[in-house]
Amino acid sequence: MNPIVVTLRLTFLPFSLADAPHILRLLNDPAFIQNIGDKQVRTVEDARAYLTGGPLQSYSDNGFGLWKVIETKNNEFAGMCGLIKRDSLPCVDIGYAFLPQYRGAGIGTEAALACKQIASTVYGLSELCGISNAENTASICVLKKLGMKHQKTIRLPQATADVELYWVSLAGQ
Repeated sequence: MNPIVVTLRLTFLPFSLADAPHILRLLNDPAFIQNIGDKQVRTVEDARAYLTGGPLQSYSDNGFGLWKVIETKNNEFAGMCGLIKRDSLPCVDIGYAFLPQYRGAGIGTEAALACKQIASTVYGLSELCGISNAENTASICVLKKLGMKHQKTIRLPQATADVELYWVSLAGQ
């Protein structure tokens, strides 16, 4: 399988159903549940359904989605990062989540910067959004490193809490 992109420390690959055990672990990490939400993925079968209805469907519908991020040095699953088309947002959203051992070392920023570049050069997007809950200062820091500016507080459909919407123009990137 050909990588989407390779950075200094990371390799991005499309997800497959074989990645269900990784998704199960990531989506049940307490920080994921606190900062992103409880996706109710409790079994490998639930994880396969999440992949089928999420990243795999997005690849088919949009040509992009969340990608598996591998830490290249050890060839280990680190998390996911990618582009998400949501009808409730004014533009394509960048999303990311990483396992605990890959947080705090710049992996999220490295991955998000690569996705920003992909959004502009590969998909020709002219703008990019990002969302985060107000308490997730690490995620907000990553969004700001992408050059994103806070726009407003919003509530996504079916959500029980507000999130902060950030935005950046990709013109001239």
